[in-house]
Amino acid sequence: MFNCKVIENEVTPPTMPLSSMADAFEELAKTLKCRSNGSTGQGMLRLDNFCQDCYLVSFLFNSLGLAFKFAELEYVAKLDALVEASKSFDTLGDILDRDIAHDTVKTSGSFSRNLRRVRQGLDLIRAIFENFLSNDDNSLREVASTAYAQVCAPYHTWAVRTAVAAGMYTLPTRDQLLERLNETDQSAKKKMRRYIKASRPVIEYIDKLYLSRNIILDW
Repeated sequence: MFNCKVIENEVTPPTMPLSSMADAFEELAKTLKCRSNGSTGQGMLRLDNFCQDCYLVSFLFNSLGLAFKFAELEYVAKLDALVEASKSFDTLGDILDRDIAHDTVKTSGSFSRNLRRVRQGLDLIRAIFENFLSNDDNSLREVASTAYAQVCAPYHTWAVRTAVAAGMYTLPTRDQLLERLNETDQSAKKKMRRYIKASRPVIEYIDKLYLSRNIILDW
């Protein structure tokens, strides 16, 4: 499906990260659409497949450099933990049910908490892409800062927010990012739109898994 190979918890970089991401999330969105058919939509995504596709997003964080190193490290660590969980649990819904049964939904390192943080990473990239499409400035500082403020800042401490703000000055330029992604401005925009469209139902699906179990989303 895409040019990316997973070996244990290591992933070899795809040659065209945006294409790989768009392809992968379109498949996830198609899975949700095909299997819904009036059901509640709970537990329909396999955890192992979800994790493999989500690893592709880490290459976008890496392409943004030091400013988003914090996001890359946290995102990959949470994904690694979910990959381990996938050896025992089949679906995303299964890991939530396990934490509910053990009263560990919001416990540090729990499956549910790790999934929330991975979902946040997917949404952060979506927001960055949307801002990229609406801003032609060669500097990515406003694009990334706005996305971070929308998606992550409400859940981070003052110290983390301050460190992120300082790191925004180390972002690559728009042209440098496109070079790292092996894209032109036109080709990148097309693929970003594909990811935005495909990631939305996946993100909404994850949120509904929590809400259907009476788990609020303010954490």
